[in-house]
Amino acid sequence: MLVKTYASAVEGIDAQIITVEVSAGGLVQQGKPGYSLVGLPDNAVREGYWRIETALTSIGYRIPRVKIIINMAPADLKKEGSYYDLPLAIGVMAANKQVPHEELDKYILMGELSLDGTLRPIKGALPIAIQARQEGFKGFILPKENAREAAIVNDLDVYGVTHLQEVINFLNGEGDLKPTFVDTREEFAHNREIFSVDFSDVKGQESIKRAMEIAAAGGHNIILIGPPGAGKTMLAKRMPTILPPLSLHEALETTKIHSVVGLLPSNASLISERPFRNPHHTISDVALVGGGSFPRPGEISLAHNGVLFLDELPEFKRTVLEVMRQPMEARKITISRSKCTVDYPASFMLVSSMNPCPCGYYTHPEKDCVCSPPTVQKYLNKISGPLLDRIDLHIEVKPVNFDELSDQRPQESSKEILERVVIAREVQKQRYEEDSEIHCNAQMESNHIRKHCELDKASRILLKRAMEHYQLSARAYDRILKVARTVADLAHKENIAAEHLAEAIQYRSLDKENWVQ
Repeated sequence: MLVKTYASAVEGIDAQIITVEVSAGGLVQQGKPGYSLVGLPDNAVREGYWRIETALTSIGYRIPRVKIIINMAPADLKKEGSYYDLPLAIGVMAANKQVPHEELDKYILMGELSLDGTLRPIKGALPIAIQARQEGFKGFILPKENAREAAIVNDLDVYGVTHLQEVINFLNGEGDLKPTFVDTREEFAHNREIFSVDFSDVKGQESIKRAMEIAAAGGHNIILIGPPGAGKTMLAKRMPTILPPLSLHEALETTKIHSVVGLLPSNASLISERPFRNPHHTISDVALVGGGSFPRPGEISLAHNGVLFLDELPEFKRTVLEVMRQPMEARKITISRSKCTVDYPASFMLVSSMNPCPCGYYTHPEKDCVCSPPTVQKYLNKISGPLLDRIDLHIEVKPVNFDELSDQRPQESSKEILERVVIAREVQKQRYEEDSEIHCNAQMESNHIRKHCELDKASRILLKRAMEHYQLSARAYDRILKVARTVADLAHKENIAAEHLAEAIQYRSLDKENWVQ
């Protein structure tokens, strides 16, 4: 008898439906295998036969000793992982008339089987559920730990199960298995804006807070340069608290990426906070941008719609930093292999920090630096000019003195800063409403800069002098105009004035000669 069950494979952050065709019948010839699995399965899929057989035996079923041929179509797509155990098991049972097969074409089945029939959680439940709805399936049967994640998708019955026996009972019309329901909008609204840190915890550093407000308002990349203990990491960790809340579309897109990697907690549904990724400086280039034999998203994709924080930037391997250059411009990363090419989104805000020298005290007002000038220059040269050009704001962070640390007056909270940021973002949303690819000032292309960053005569003279004095590149020129546009937006000004441009120019510390003086 020939039956079909349906599963799914994840490619990039999207899914593709897999048809599992099972043919059972005829005697097994002596010396010939009774079970054949084709369709480019990997070892984990092939080994599923033993998990399936043992799981069925543990609940009182058995696989008849007949010839079983299974094809996983499309046959030219590599099938990876142990998540096909459930559709294979149900297909084998249906082909041997142990469960009804009439309703199988209405459901996607996914799950790894334990030897006792218990189902283990899977990765990529959300993109699979989205694809299942698009292709008209009625329901999705998967491990209970993934049910809330998949139930975000409307118009799809999601059944979370803990054991193979529950699936068999459901197909036999027995039991009381109910679909999992998640009110996506209520869940999204309930979990928003919950942070354990706040800018009110930061004493002093008013100029740095201003720079970070500008970065958040325009989506600009920022680097903080200063001695140890100046508060660089503390400030960076508070950046997500002043970023505009995720939209529902952004939350779904972010959740898909984390689902594919398997980083969603059990019984989680929707990510409603902007991601904050903080990889260690020993990270490899593949781990940062994504890749591998079978490509997976890297840290820049996990930071999509959020913040990627690179602490101690010069300590990262140069090759690791250089591979970020193209994704920072394109806001996506394309991973190409001999058998596949996948695109991962990578629209992140880069927040980085560094010491000004190996000992860290080159800019300290009290402690002496023990590094020679060539040593300092060599340290700074670990970060290439092209990478620095892609960072809009270069901010020098000074240590906080005792009077500021002991000041008991309340500091401005993240909520107060966020209100100004949201207003500025709303201005940008209206400005770029005709261009779906542009959402904030940092994403402007050359044509947008010409249109929205017009300068008066005084501003052009000021910028020309800055370009000549600091020998700035054309990319730095664009960055200054983008930041000036954001400064003007925060000031509720339609046009860029000289004072806005002057403030933007001062945020290019690493472009200046002897900037540490």
